[in-house]
Parts: sequence; structure tokens; C-alpha cells
Amino acid sequence: MRESGSLGWALVRAWTLLVYMFMFLPVAVVVLLSFNASQFGSFPMTGFSFRWFVELAQNDAILRAFRTSIVLGLLTAAISTTLGVLASLALVRYRVPGSNLISTLLIAPILVPEVVLAVALLLFLNFLQINKSFTLLLLGHVIFTLPFVILVVQARLVSIKRDVEEAAMSLGASPRQTFFQITLPLMMPAVLAGALFAFTISFDDITGTLFWKPGGVETVPTQIFAMLRNSISPEINALGTVMILMTVGLPLLGLAIARKLSTKSGT
Repeated sequence: MRESGSLGWALVRAWTLLVYMFMFLPVAVVVLLSFNASQFGSFPMTGFSFRWFVELAQNDAILRAFRTSIVLGLLTAAISTTLGVLASLALVRYRVPGSNLISTLLIAPILVPEVVLAVALLLFLNFLQINKSFTLLLLGHVIFTLPFVILVVQARLVSIKRDVEEAAMSLGASPRQTFFQITLPLMMPAVLAGALFAFTISFDDITGTLFWKPGGVETVPTQIFAMLRNSISPEINALGTVMILMTVGLPLLGLAIARKLSTKSGT
């Protein structure tokens, strides 16, 4: 009986390993080919070179797309995090009429497929006769990333005991002082995590961006999409490697910072 159980777990582990290999092997190939000296992405590699990263850094269109994506991601993170913290405080700490309905509406964008949300917002803007702009693109990203921030911050806020805040106010602290000196430091790991979630999702988003962006504005994902329509350039592999490093490295950095802050706060 034990031998059959051990064999079953071994098969599960082997199948899990195969699934992960199937998922991440293409990513590894892209990273590997970005260092290929040859212009043609094929094996065996002709040599190791940083040539395509140098050309990537000299491509004005890609640099503009990077600047746009970073500005858009930072603004999205700042707005989504601010609204997420305020909404979480209102829904968790205060009695708001219809709080369950409000919470459902705020989280609803996660439940709706992104392409449906993108088309719906685009049709709504056309109905209002509002032209597409960077501001509306930012609004779309905020709508899509806000639920992630709310879920993360709410989960942290629920675990913070109200007694700590009441003790601070009983010692003479005002509600504002209590928030900035007690509540916010205890929430900071979740706030940073939510901000990183918002930035990463905004930086990687392509479905909604294709519908919402105005003419002449390109983000990194839409720039890659445009480059793929013309030809497969080795610069795409280099750009994909940079994006992989950013989208993987930022959450890991945020996790390390959140753990350090949690250790300092003693929670």
C-alpha cells in the first residue's frame, strides 16, 4: 500500500515538473537567444554577445515605449494604491451603508474577462463622444488594477487589531496621527505589495492597452506586438529578457521589502 502511494506521488511530481518545463522552457529559450550573436534565432548559437541589448538601447521607438510604460505604471500604482487604501479603510474600519455591494463592485473587474472590460469601456467612451487619450488609458489601468490593491490591503487591515488604534487615541493621538503613526506602518507591507502588483500588471498589460491607447502612444507590450507584425527581430528577444527581469525581479524585491518591514514591525 505504501509502495503504491509513493509511486503515485512520484508520478504527480514528475507530471508537475513536465508542466513547469512546458510553461517556462519557451521563456528560457527567449532569454538564451537574446545573447545569440547571430541575427537569426536558431540553434546552435554562433556565439555569445550583448549586441542586441546595445541595439535595443539605441532604438528610439523602444525607449519611448519604455518611458511611456514606466510613467503609466508609476501613475497607475500611485492612484490605485491611494484609492485602494482609502477604500479598504472605509470598508473594514467603518460602517458604510451597502458595504458588501460596494466591495463587490470594486472587485468586479477581476471577475470580468479583460477583453470584455476593454471593449465595454471603449464603447462607453464612444457613447460619451470622448476621444482616446493618455488620461483615459491611465483610467482604464486604474480600474483594472484597483481590485488587486484592495484585496491585498484589506487582508492586511483585517489582521490589524482595532485595539492598537484605540490605545493610541486613548493616549491623546488624533485620528490622523493614529493612521500615519500606527495603522499605516502596520499596513505598509501590504501597501507596497499592492503598489508593485499595480505597477507590474500595468506594465505588462496589452489587451486593454490596445483598446484604450490613443494614436502615436505605444507601451512596451504594444511595441513588441507591432514589431512582431513586421518581422521577428533579435531585439525582441532582448526586450523580452528585460521585461522578464523586471516583471519577475520587482515582485521578488517587493516580497523581500515586505518581509523586512514585517520583521521590523514585529508582526
